[in-house]
Amino acid sequence: MRKTRSSGKPGFPGNRRFATALVVSTLAGTGLAACGGQDDLGLRSAENAEGTPRAQAAERTADHAKITWGTCPEPAGEASRNPRLTCGTMKVPLNYRDPDGTKIDVAVSRLATAKPGKRRGVLLLNPGGPAVGGLGMPATMAPTLPKSVLNSYDLIGFDPRGVAHSTPQSCGLQDPSVPGLFPYPAADGSITQNVAAAKADAEKCADTAGDDLRHFTTANTARDMDRIRQALGERKISYWGQSYGTYLGAVYRSLFQDRTDRMILEGNIDPTKAWADQLATWGKGMADRFPDAAAVAAAQDGTLGLGDSVEQVTRSYLTLADRLDREPVPVPGASLSLDGPLLRSITYGMLQRNETLPPLVGFWKAAAALADGSATDADKEVLQQILAGTPRAPGVPADNQATMFLALLCGDAEWSQDTDGYAARTAADRKAWPLTAGMPANIWACAYWKKPVEQPVTVTGEGPRNTLILQNRRDNATPWEGGTGLHKALGDGSAFVGVDNGGHYVYNAGSACADKATVGFLTTGHLPRKDVYCTDVKRK
Repeated sequence: MRKTRSSGKPGFPGNRRFATALVVSTLAGTGLAACGGQDDLGLRSAENAEGTPRAQAAERTADHAKITWGTCPEPAGEASRNPRLTCGTMKVPLNYRDPDGTKIDVAVSRLATAKPGKRRGVLLLNPGGPAVGGLGMPATMAPTLPKSVLNSYDLIGFDPRGVAHSTPQSCGLQDPSVPGLFPYPAADGSITQNVAAAKADAEKCADTAGDDLRHFTTANTARDMDRIRQALGERKISYWGQSYGTYLGAVYRSLFQDRTDRMILEGNIDPTKAWADQLATWGKGMADRFPDAAAVAAAQDGTLGLGDSVEQVTRSYLTLADRLDREPVPVPGASLSLDGPLLRSITYGMLQRNETLPPLVGFWKAAAALADGSATDADKEVLQQILAGTPRAPGVPADNQATMFLALLCGDAEWSQDTDGYAARTAADRKAWPLTAGMPANIWACAYWKKPVEQPVTVTGEGPRNTLILQNRRDNATPWEGGTGLHKALGDGSAFVGVDNGGHYVYNAGSACADKATVGFLTTGHLPRKDVYCTDVKRK
């Protein structure tokens, strides 16, 4: 099976705090290539040296960066906007190497401090994804922050280029959901269908979105962030990025070291693994995190019937996934069937939050009953609630997030085209990490994508010590090694706070130790002198 036919609800870097659709945090890539010197726009080559026509043109367009503030666009579904949140758009170059060429819109939001006299700057926010919009993030983040932070910063959100209200892109994909992209092998482990699907998706994007899509990259998004800084009239910006947003922040910091104030990176990507190698960490991440949910299920064996130990629950889950791989079951009251990929994608998404573990194990029970033909009305209601579609923002293409998910993963770094190699890696991964069935090592559309327009940005620790890395020990979306890998890449430029906790979120997730370090850094600029490991979260 290739498509999960999911609504997009369970996905990569989903966001409890940021109220966005989950997007199953998947990532991939070849190693980051070394680069030479860069100009004020983070462009690397002698062509962009100061005084050249290209550099002069780029500076002219940067000087005219401007945001016209007004009301915010309507949010998805029945959600409402904070009345204090204002929004606007600004023009940026599609291609920073052709700054006088085609322009695109980037949508920006602002929740201004209520204490202008205490304001020290702006805090730019990104919820991850890849390709999750961030216009509403200041309003959803604000209630979790103390007054000391809210008084110090204007909270700034934005939809990254190509996403939501920032010149949204669309490939016209048949399955518009991000989990629908996940290349789960067939029940027998074959990847023949995955190869065909990857090629079809790449061709569809090339034919529909065209060559412009190649410029919707992380590096160009970082350059857009610097245009936002300029438009706000700030000499430096502070930044808080979660999940994919940690890679975006690390790239910005590396391109614009002297313009970065205080940076928080939470739930992290190892920049040397963007992107194929990062995606390949999902198997271990799932193995690290799954026992937390299995323990919740085991404690309720009397009602769930999945087993009275972590080991028994795990066996029950794997048996169910294998059965659904071979025999998908229609879901009553829904226009889809429950198969193995959909079961795994929902599990992946709901493992990202501790508070969603109880409903997750209830979903497993309902799924098992459905497969057995013994589902009760209560089971069917659970399935319908979990599988309900996520409302889409007005005017945004249905496949926008999936399109931009591919654009970033495929456009940031070059991928292997060796189908035999993918088959071998998938088989090995399937054996090593059965919970993910080989998907993390499988082929994506990126294998058939055009070559990236530039080499990946090399993330380094050069510059000031101004970055706080927050990482959970059992994070299935961005495993522990992502945080330690980023800390190694940033070296003396960063401090590390690890937490003995599960899930994708560190701040405001139960650790007073981590929250204290976070708020203290934002308000004072002081980072821990040594790595910190917080053990104050109690497992429920």
